[in-house]
Amino acid sequence: MQETAGSLKKTPLHGLFKEMGARLVDFAGWELPVQFTSVLDEHRAVREAAGLFDVSHMGEIEVRGPGALALVQRLTCNDAARLVPGRAQYSVLTTERGTFVDDILVYRRGGRDFLLVVNAANTAKDFAWIAPGASGDAEVIDASARFAQLAIQGPRSEAILQECTRIPLAGMKSYHFAEVDVRGVPALVSRTGYTGEDGFEIYLSPGAAVDLYRALIQAGRSLGLKPCGLGARDTLRLEAAMPLYGNDVDDTTTVLEAGLGRLVRFEKGEFAGREALGRQKAAGLDRILAGFDLQERGIARHGHAAIAQGREIGRVTSGTLSPTLKKSIGLAYLPPRLAATGTRFAVAIREREVAATVVPTPFYQRPR
Repeated sequence: MQETAGSLKKTPLHGLFKEMGARLVDFAGWELPVQFTSVLDEHRAVREAAGLFDVSHMGEIEVRGPGALALVQRLTCNDAARLVPGRAQYSVLTTERGTFVDDILVYRRGGRDFLLVVNAANTAKDFAWIAPGASGDAEVIDASARFAQLAIQGPRSEAILQECTRIPLAGMKSYHFAEVDVRGVPALVSRTGYTGEDGFEIYLSPGAAVDLYRALIQAGRSLGLKPCGLGARDTLRLEAAMPLYGNDVDDTTTVLEAGLGRLVRFEKGEFAGREALGRQKAAGLDRILAGFDLQERGIARHGHAAIAQGREIGRVTSGTLSPTLKKSIGLAYLPPRLAATGTRFAVAIREREVAATVVPTPFYQRPR
């Protein structure tokens, strides 16, 4: 992430964030807050109480019509037919090679109505990938301009959001959603998130975003809610071992290599990449995304080499000093024989080899 310069896209909350004194940076062509107080302070708020994020830069693509399900099924590796209206799933837009066009959320709003939520930097690319597959019985719409998105995350998020809506949130399960009024404004509220904590994502019209943001901050003030930026979002998602497109997954990595085989539903029938993934599964993987922690001082970063017996065996894709675990953690693609828990290797950091050990992921799992 870089300090802002030049002409960048702005979310509806940009002006409010400038008033609040947030530190703004360039992220995927958007001017977004990286922090309000400090990454550590905001990270702890989400783990212990609640944090509020503006994620309005994410893209939204609508797929509608009698052929909507068939189109989503052809383009993604998960089984969208298993969704009933009001349910969502994590999925992947796959290439014919079984690699990532993008990792996405698929919401089924009705029998013939799907909402795909895509990564900000990939919105135009994803739309261009999806739209040509539509025939006369499916319509594909880039609806990103019609949505703002807020994410409230943390153990107290339910209590805080409940102050702003009449729908009983306690009965909403993970990856379920409802289309309801939030402070009198139509919104889609889902029990989803990118932090490893309980929480909700709220999709609403851009013109209503500032008022709702202010209302949530007020409702959560006594419960420890804090505004949060991209810095905490990244450390939180990495502790939960949630991949970041462009770092941990991209069009050179397959869904199986990324350790997301649970998303690949071979039994559903044809989809982009099915044959390639089937061949890879049968032949065995050459590499797999594994979690590790450092045994010495240092922080592994994207691009650092993983070393074993004096030679490079892989590359770090993400790394940070975990605020919750108080140690350096990371993800790296390693040969399967070296990706077993307890295996030792080294990470090259500033021309120094730092001892590392493969550990289970997620690094952090919230108390149930």
